[in-house]
Amino acid sequence: MQPERPDFRRRAQLVERMDEPCTREELRACLRDLARVNRWLLAARPVLGWLDSLGLERADRPVRVLDVGCGYGDVLRRIERWARERGVAMELTGIDLNPDAVAIAEEASHGASAIAWVQADVFAYEPPKPLDVVLTSLFTHHLADEDVVRFVAWMEANAGTGWFIHDLVRHPTPYHLFRALAWGTRLHPFVQNDGPISIRRAFVPEEWRALCAKAGLGAEDVTVRPYTPGKLCVMRRKQAQA
Repeated sequence: MQPERPDFRRRAQLVERMDEPCTREELRACLRDLARVNRWLLAARPVLGWLDSLGLERADRPVRVLDVGCGYGDVLRRIERWARERGVAMELTGIDLNPDAVAIAEEASHGASAIAWVQADVFAYEPPKPLDVVLTSLFTHHLADEDVVRFVAWMEANAGTGWFIHDLVRHPTPYHLFRALAWGTRLHPFVQNDGPISIRRAFVPEEWRALCAKAGLGAEDVTVRPYTPGKLCVMRRKQAQA
């Protein structure tokens, strides 16, 4: 029987092992390896560059940032270091639906970290204070199209300064390169299985523009930008600073 030939013309309707029940130990090992991949592929670079562009150092109070689907929390911890290096006061919160992921993110954080970790469904979450920035990394490809539209509308309603989506792009080149990387570096079996599936579940630029339009945003409101290797970012800037 010949293996399936991936069709990159449309999103794959596949399930990732990370989205199914597993033990906390399995999830911890998987998230650690995902954090390794994030470091190798400079996953924090696009969001840090975007934050740099906002002029947050001019804010007259701490900038409130929410990271949705925070997972291991590695991107948010990198933002915390970035803020300290630049003298930008921030109140950082990571939210995830999975209670094990929240516990793992908290235990992986240094004792000096001031990040708040929250277990909640983002659609039911009511921020205790108005948010300035909402971020998410490698989260939206897990959602159905209609939930992506709902999520974009949620960010638009809750982020005073702007929001930033960092995710994969559906394309054969990153798909085949990731498969080789995951096998060659002996990443966790979940990562070896889910990485290529994630790429097949990801969006392409024209799909992002259509989803944002359904959320009520005009073409001039949103920037969709590719980043090497294999990433696609969607960003919305509302004003110069928080």
